[in-house]
Amino acid sequence: MTLEEKINADIKAAMLAKEAPKLEALRAVKSAILLLKTSAEGHTVESETKALQKMVKQRKETAEIYIGQSRQDLADTELFQAGIIENYLPQQMSEEEIRTELNRIISETGASSPADMGKVMGAATKAMSGKADGKVISTLVKELLSK
Repeated sequence: MTLEEKINADIKAAMLAKEAPKLEALRAVKSAILLLKTSAEGHTVESETKALQKMVKQRKETAEIYIGQSRQDLADTELFQAGIIENYLPQQMSEEEIRTELNRIISETGASSPADMGKVMGAATKAMSGKADGKVISTLVKELLSK
């Protein structure tokens, strides 16, 4: 079952259950998939993952802004939608798994100082695309290379 078929089935279930907030998040995902089908980038599993990650990141950032403005009601809505969208993303790697993978990449590339960060980041983002957040990868690469 493709992501689009799964989303369509979940939209139908949310409509029958009258779950409006969930339905809104699912329709946003469906919209993103439809946009990918007509985009120059094309509709691939990787492009779907990137689009969903972007949607989750946007909602979390928006929630932070709402919290800063004392609008917890709006922040809760954004965080709920981010949680729904995250269910359709591949399982994220734990920090320990990321650390292990980065140690392997650092030894393969022969990186030894913070000056080699670009080399490591290129390989790391390619190897862990869709499985780990770029910010977390970057932070851990800096930490490991500065030792």
